[in-house]
Amino acid sequence: MAGGMDLGTSSKGGKKPLDAMINLVPFIDLMAVTIVFLIMTAVWTQLGRLQVSQSGNSTSEQEPPPTQLQPITLLITEKDLKLTVGGSQLDPLPITRDEKGRIEIDKLMTKLKELKVQQPDQAAITLSTEDAVKYEDLVRLIDTVVSNGAEPLFPSVSVSPASAT
Repeated sequence: MAGGMDLGTSSKGGKKPLDAMINLVPFIDLMAVTIVFLIMTAVWTQLGRLQVSQSGNSTSEQEPPPTQLQPITLLITEKDLKLTVGGSQLDPLPITRDEKGRIEIDKLMTKLKELKVQQPDQAAITLSTEDAVKYEDLVRLIDTVVSNGAEPLFPSVSVSPASAT
């Protein structure tokens, strides 16, 4: 007995022995053929993924290069708002306040809508603030650049100190 299991080798009751000879050579041959088939299939699926382009005289059908989005930055100082698109700075907008002391945003909204028309895919804007800018002014300007009624103008807003720009 091996490990408490009866192998059927005893002569009691006339049981047949349970040991059977299994021929592993056909099993190994079948596995070798299967592995070769799977390896060849994997190579063909990888070749099917290769990018192929037609060479020749296709100069008339070339795609125009994608337009680069220029970063938009709004510098907020105590006296004015300066919009920068890419490397060019637009005319500064002087800060005016209403009777409640809040920044009037009409001119800024007009400029931002013009920029959105010029770059409809642009979704990011950076607000750079000086240290003297009031927190409520910054929050109002963030709300201004994010909201435009139902559709946001620039949904991705980042804030940085003016010394970093």
